[in-house]
Amino acid sequence: MRIVLCGDVMTGRGIDQALPCPCAPRLHEAYVQSAIDYLRLAEEAHGPIPAPVSPTYIWGAALQELNQADARIINLETSITRSDAYVAKGINYRMSPENADCLTAAGIDCCVLGNNHVLDWGRAGLRETLASLERLRIRTTGAGRDAAQASAPAVLAGADARRVLVFSYASETSGVPRQWAASQTEAGVNLLPGLSSATAAAIADLVAAARCANDVVVMSVHWGGNWGYRIPDEQRRFAHELIDRADIAVIHGHSSHHPKAIEIYRNRLILYGCGDFLNDYEGIRGHEKFRPDLAVMYIATLEPGNADLLALELVPFRIRSFRLVRPAEKDVAWLQQTLDRESRPFGTRIGPASRGRLVLSWPTP
Repeated sequence: MRIVLCGDVMTGRGIDQALPCPCAPRLHEAYVQSAIDYLRLAEEAHGPIPAPVSPTYIWGAALQELNQADARIINLETSITRSDAYVAKGINYRMSPENADCLTAAGIDCCVLGNNHVLDWGRAGLRETLASLERLRIRTTGAGRDAAQASAPAVLAGADARRVLVFSYASETSGVPRQWAASQTEAGVNLLPGLSSATAAAIADLVAAARCANDVVVMSVHWGGNWGYRIPDEQRRFAHELIDRADIAVIHGHSSHHPKAIEIYRNRLILYGCGDFLNDYEGIRGHEKFRPDLAVMYIATLEPGNADLLALELVPFRIRSFRLVRPAEKDVAWLQQTLDRESRPFGTRIGPASRGRLVLSWPTP
């Protein structure tokens, strides 16, 4: 079974303006008042963008990779709505429902919604997001019209008639307000109450109630800050405990704007931070040392019988003109050296592979 996992996909603001049917461009940010300004910044950095672009345009070179997977999972860090009821939080991401077909153009199977931007335009915006994704027949998890829907897993058809169950949680450590939590009567996110053993045990009970024999379980968690490579000890303990208690196949961590360390624990994959996969940040200065313009697609090959990790390929891209393109050799080398440095303390290594790819290696138990 081949599962593609990507980090934060932000198709709002400038990207929404480049697509055929954008929202009104007005923003409520301290320094930028129009989403068109993000389009202009990208053009100043890398030349004209042929707006309106097609729904496939933004995926660029990634389309070929996406087409070869059994399941495609992204963290959609954008509300799909024309609601003007913004939440006063400084940054608000949205794209129009008419532009959301860019997700189906890439064959996305599951959008995890447990993150700190899905309610940027209020609960009405979340409800419209859910309706838009249902219309497109894209599975969701991590946010819902009530707590039951928010906590329910997305169920995907995998290889050999096996199912992939995707659970999604949002942590306050990523900037999710506590009041965004879904309740029995109110829409919201599936808020992670903490990283304690009690929380891991409660999640294990939910997984056990939902899974059938041979199901593969992916746990997607939006946690931590945007910048920096440090992995908090509590994150590592929590990830290990989820694998021990709930037999999770993959921990799909995100929130950081750049990729972070990778660990293999009991032959299970832990991605502590997948980094941004798409955004409209071109031309914005700051944090260049983290190379946020470089994106990674993670292709995990799992053992059919027990969901152990057999192989992990990392496919690097560069975000340029709101599109994923193949990076230069020096960029791939920088990414390989950086991820190898950060992963080495966790017992894993990142090495070069053919066709501009990277590959994970780890000791055999």
